Amino acid sequence: MNKYYPPTFEEGQFHCIKCGVYAKQSWDRMFRSNLSGHTNFNYSYCHHCHDVCYWFDGRMIIPSEAPVPPPHIDLPEPCVDDYNEARDIVARSPRAAAALLRLTIQKLLSELGEKGKNINDDIGSLVSKGLPLEVQQALDYCRVVGNNAVHPGEIDLNDDPKIAHSLFEMINFIVEVRISQPKKVADLYNILPEGALKAVEKRDA
Repeated sequence: MNKYYPPTFEEGQFHCIKCGVYAKQSWDRMFRSNLSGHTNFNYSYCHHCHDVCYWFDGRMIIPSEAPVPPPHIDLPEPCVDDYNEARDIVARSPRAAAALLRLTIQKLLSELGEKGKNINDDIGSLVSKGLPLEVQQALDYCRVVGNNAVHPGEIDLNDDPKIAHSLFEMINFIVEVRISQPKKVADLYNILPEGALKAVEKRDA
């Protein structure tokens, strides 16, 4: 999973919101047509897709600002809409985005073979099955932050939106470790010669 570089005001390169490619960006300021002087509106021009994004006072306004990574390519389909909706609103309401990502985690746990009703119970079940520590910590991070979005807690997501932003990275990390990596290993293993595969089966029988 490649590192995601979110759109950042006046940065020379980042992942374009329009095309998703890490590309060079050019910047220009917008001027009044009938009055002298500049405005607080800027636009960035992507050298890959040749499209523009509009900014006001250093914040992207068109399209809706989404300074977070897109969904992992292997994020299960039932989770994608909630993830993208959270991505669309996170700049306006980190708390609402975190609540949506809590739902995303709940659906993801169901896709991982758990009941999908109680996040804490599902994580405990995966731990009992040998879940790696770092994945357990990522899941519990999403659970605790998501719970603070739904119920009053010690974390104020609107005061510290970076916490909500980090949930997107955590979810993609979980998908990479629990879905993408096993799939890659299985695909490579299955291209081994039939004789070698039968020998392994005989050894492990």
